[in-house]
Amino acid sequence: MPLPFRFLRTVGRCGDRRLGARRDEEASTPKEGSLQVDVSSSNQAAAVYYAQYPNQWAKIREAIREPAAEMLGTMILILVGTGVNCQFALSADVDLSPSPKGSYLGFNVAWGCGAALGVWVCGGVSGGHINPAVTLSMAVFRRLPWLKAVSYIFGQLIGAWLGALIVFANYSRAINIFEGGNGQRTLKSASLFSTYPLAYMSSANCFFDEFVGTFVLVFVVFAVSDRRNSGLHPGLIPLAIFIVIVGIGAAFGMQTGYAVNPARDLGPRIMTAMVGYGAQVFTFRHHYWIWGPVIGSCCGGLVASLLYDLFIFRGPESFVNRP
Repeated sequence: MPLPFRFLRTVGRCGDRRLGARRDEEASTPKEGSLQVDVSSSNQAAAVYYAQYPNQWAKIREAIREPAAEMLGTMILILVGTGVNCQFALSADVDLSPSPKGSYLGFNVAWGCGAALGVWVCGGVSGGHINPAVTLSMAVFRRLPWLKAVSYIFGQLIGAWLGALIVFANYSRAINIFEGGNGQRTLKSASLFSTYPLAYMSSANCFFDEFVGTFVLVFVVFAVSDRRNSGLHPGLIPLAIFIVIVGIGAAFGMQTGYAVNPARDLGPRIMTAMVGYGAQVFTFRHHYWIWGPVIGSCCGGLVASLLYDLFIFRGPESFVNRP
C-alpha cells in the first residue's frame, strides 16, 4: 500500500474516533433545562436503604429498637430473678420438693446473673440501663433525651411485667399448692415477685434502705461507664454489675428485699394485681411501693450521680462541668 494512502486512512480512523468521542461527550453533557439524575449515587443510596430496611418491619424495628432492647433486657433480669425467688421459697415447702433448692448466696448470685445477662442483651443497643433509676440519672447528668428516657422506662416496666408473668405461669401450680388451694392469693406468694419489707420497718426505714442500695448501684454504674476513670471494656461492664448486685444483696438484702430498681418491683406488682392478688399489693404498709422501690431508688440514684460528678467526673456531658 502506498505511504500517502496509508497515512490518509490512519488519519481518517483517528478522525472518526475523535468525532465519536465528541458525540459521546455531547450526548453525556446535560442540556440546559434537562433533568439531571446521578444514577450511580441514587443506586448507592437505594442499596444502603434496602440493606438497612429490607422490609416494612425493619423500618418499624428501627423506630422501637432501643426501648424494645430495654424491655427485653429487663425481662431477662426478672425471669432469672423472680425465677430464683420462686424456686428458693417453693422448694422449701415439703409438699413441693423433697429438699430445698438454693441458698441465700445462690439467691443473690442469681439476681446478679440476671442483671448481667440483661445488660449483655441490650447494652450495645440502648446502653443496658434496665432500671428507671439509672435512666433517670442518665437523663439528668448525661444528657439522655427526656423523650428517649420516658420510652426506656416504659419499656423497662413492660419487660418486668412480662418476665414476672412468664415466671408466674411457670410456677402457678406450685403456687396453688404453696397457698393451700387453687386460686388462693395472698401476700405470702406475692412476695415471690415484688418486695415486701419486714414487719418492723417504717416507711422512713424502707425509703432509706432502698436509697442506700440504689446509691451503691448507680455510683458503680457511673464509675465503670466513665472512660476517664476505669477504662473498662464495654463488654465487661455486665460483670461489674454482677459483682455490685451480689454485694448489695449480701449487705442490704434482708430488710426490704433490695429492689434497687423501680421497674423490678412495680412491673411484677402490677402483674400480681392482675392475676388475682388485687389491690392489697399496692396498699400494703401505707403504699410502701411508692416510698421504697420507686422514690427511694430514684433519689438514691440521683444523689449517687451528683456526688460522682461533683468529685470524680470531668466530662462535658454533666451540667456540673459546664460554664
